[in-house]
Amino acid sequence: MPVPGYQELMFPLLKLLSEGEPLKARHAHDDLAVRLKLTEDERTQLLPSGGQSLFENRVGWAKTYLKKAGLVDSPKRGIWQITERGVQLVASGVTSISKTDLQQFNEFRAFTGQATTLIDDDDAEGVAEAAGLAQTPTDAMELAYQRIRDELAADLLALIKTNTPAFFEQLVVDLMINLGYGGSRSEAGKATQLSADGGIDGVIREDRLGLDTIYLQAKRWENTVGRPDVQKFAGALQGERARKGVMITTSGFSDQARKYVDRLESKIVLINGIELAHLMIDHDVGVATKQRYDVKVIDGDYFE
Repeated sequence: MPVPGYQELMFPLLKLLSEGEPLKARHAHDDLAVRLKLTEDERTQLLPSGGQSLFENRVGWAKTYLKKAGLVDSPKRGIWQITERGVQLVASGVTSISKTDLQQFNEFRAFTGQATTLIDDDDAEGVAEAAGLAQTPTDAMELAYQRIRDELAADLLALIKTNTPAFFEQLVVDLMINLGYGGSRSEAGKATQLSADGGIDGVIREDRLGLDTIYLQAKRWENTVGRPDVQKFAGALQGERARKGVMITTSGFSDQARKYVDRLESKIVLINGIELAHLMIDHDVGVATKQRYDVKVIDGDYFE
């Protein structure tokens, strides 16, 4: 099942808080996940930016909306408790809560009136409902971020495919350097050697001291890379008495190829075209920052 939207979480959270003493945020997350019978994968699924779990983010927004409606309060930092108004709402026999239900409270109407000057919430909600989600402002930002990232990755991959094999091999080396391998650029340049022998396109130091080496193969292909090609690369590593290799392609790898490397004693990492593009984005290879948005939260320590 998908991770519940924040509106689906509002009543379960309020009901949980109505049954006992104030809860720490962490305990509220844990107890709610148990009640909803979420799997470990559902609990740990991350937002597209990777900064927070999707479940905790939505529980946080559920708590925010309940608090803005005067149903929940935070007497101390990281502590959540139900208010008298919240107790009365639970006692009324409701079994779900939506944003429309919260509009009965003046405080919530004031809050949403201010929020709509910043966020076109109706449009965002429409997009979310079409996707089967109850979307929060964070969801809207994360979805937009993921869309921009996916489009950039597709554009990067298209550009790579129009360039030369030599350019692609250099790109692979540049990526490895930005991932932290090879030491300095000058040292990595010395360590790199293009070779037509044995299916190895380059060699790079694993660290600045050169305690180990990583062998590279770069395939600017349209077709899927199969087991025979990976097996050939593994044989080349064995011929060099090497234990580590990275094989990168602009296409993809077959299931047989991936199963084959899982059984090898030596370590071979396979990176397909989409993974390559996302690594380039994450490690600033062939991309530049155009705009940056800082999302800030209250610094509780300052007010304490």
